[in-house]
Amino acid sequence: MKDHDGKVDRRSEARTLVDRFYSVEFSKKGMDAIYQFKIWNISPKGMCILVKENSALVRHLKVGDVLDMKYYPSDDTGPVERCKTEITHITKDAEGKFKGHFLVGLSMVK
Repeated sequence: MKDHDGKVDRRSEARTLVDRFYSVEFSKKGMDAIYQFKIWNISPKGMCILVKENSALVRHLKVGDVLDMKYYPSDDTGPVERCKTEITHITKDAEGKFKGHFLVGLSMVK
């Protein structure tokens, strides 16, 4: 299989969205800030971002929200991609490695 540059992709497994993208950027209606988060692959439910539990953003996100997000590639050669993205879950990590954060699940909408 060839990538967008015409190079042959020699991976044994298909590249996932988490592999393709490093971070995501979005704004939420009613908020003045633009947020940028690293994309994590720590949830069995797919890609997610980590949001501090005391962040004002947490109060504005709801499961089922669909937001226009900019996805930044893992490598500098790829283009930034815009995609409608659904919030699939908001899970508090009360005791684990990310204590004090919410795992916010993301799913690109086609």
